[in-house]
Amino acid sequence: MTDLPRSDPLAAVSPLDGRYAGRTAPLSPYASESALMRARVRVEVDYLLALADLDATPLTLDEAERADLRALYEEFDADDARLVKQIEVEGTEAFSATNHDVKAVEYFLRTAVDESVYPWIHFGLTSEDVNNLAQRLLVKPAVEEVLLPALAEVRDELTQLAQDNRDLPMLARTHGQPATPTTFGKEMAVYAARLGKAMARTNEAAEELSGKLAGASGTYAAHVAAYPDVDWRAFSREFVTSLGLDHTALTTQVNPCDDLATLFDALRGVNNVLVDLDRDMWLYVSDRYLGQRTVEGETGSSTMPHKVNPIDFENSEGNLSKANSDLTFLADYVTTSRLQRDLSDSTVKRNIGAAFAHCLIGYGKTTKGLDKVVPNEQVMRDELESTPEIIGEAVQTILRREGDTAAYERVKELTRGRNVTIEDFHDLFADLDVDESVREELLALTPATYTGVASDLVDDLD
Repeated sequence: MTDLPRSDPLAAVSPLDGRYAGRTAPLSPYASESALMRARVRVEVDYLLALADLDATPLTLDEAERADLRALYEEFDADDARLVKQIEVEGTEAFSATNHDVKAVEYFLRTAVDESVYPWIHFGLTSEDVNNLAQRLLVKPAVEEVLLPALAEVRDELTQLAQDNRDLPMLARTHGQPATPTTFGKEMAVYAARLGKAMARTNEAAEELSGKLAGASGTYAAHVAAYPDVDWRAFSREFVTSLGLDHTALTTQVNPCDDLATLFDALRGVNNVLVDLDRDMWLYVSDRYLGQRTVEGETGSSTMPHKVNPIDFENSEGNLSKANSDLTFLADYVTTSRLQRDLSDSTVKRNIGAAFAHCLIGYGKTTKGLDKVVPNEQVMRDELESTPEIIGEAVQTILRREGDTAAYERVKELTRGRNVTIEDFHDLFADLDVDESVREELLALTPATYTGVASDLVDDLD
């Protein structure tokens, strides 16, 4: 076999950067190593500017110098990323290899500023001050600008299916057995509503991401040693909130990451809704309640030409299950750290992007699957007509209303474990000692019309 260059997607170790590279590309600006470098540069630059704003420090930067500094992250490009990496692993003429990714960013900044500014870059900070802020500056937009819009597409598809099929009667199943009828639109509305609530929880968790800047063990010790008269707690709070994050005042060296865990749990909630949906849609396709639009040239089976498989729902279920496994691990792991900190969280957090990527693939596949399904009204109606026992609930409830204390037992004896016809019910109604108006009410019952206010419930979608 000819060796492929490592950059070739066919040589990728992970399908996220291989088979699914096109689908995960929208996350690259937030989940790649280059993105993390850029976010670190932003934190370091904005912190430097904040120091220059303090009366206590002799650091002064004019507007042109400030603009040049901001340009370091606003215009950060591939060449800049390569230079940061070179400083870290190889070194340059000016710097020996740092073998430290945050220190490499500090030295990168030195290449762009006057030597008099060197002492103020990364002044009093620990690497975690930079990393925890940079990571959240990436996680927040990844959720808000990539994942939530992808979820909105899923919800839009569900809402459209709900509205288009609000009146389409369908056999419901509880415990896998025939149950009180519903409408296909109402069932899709349930999922749309669940997803909407889960999305709101996710959005809230993203809005409440929280950062720290408090030094090597969360005490501002180096800052206070250098400038004891500065209110460093207020400085930290103002700086962190200026980045669009909440401020965490009490920390060890690390941000406790309860905010990230809350976000990961919220995404798991979203994914659980969609895995439930994927499985139901798979079953509806299997039961022929749903057909699927064919794609020109697509192969359903390598040996059975007739097949149109529900592969989008299957793919989504697999990716979302993998995402949830990763999100569970991340939520559990990032909230624990030995004593004031250990470094195991650093490598673990590098996998946040992978978890998000599996989410994104799943959301796209669910959307694609929903767009392809076509409800098979005739199959749904035929099954309703062949399952007349499902009106038994209505019969016994109406009879209870009329004071029949044995109503449940009467219908149970007729229907339980038996193949019953609608004529069997009519024979029962003929023998009942009830007003003629009640008998007519019972005779009017059909499986297809026994759906309550299912169609109206679709209007409860926000």
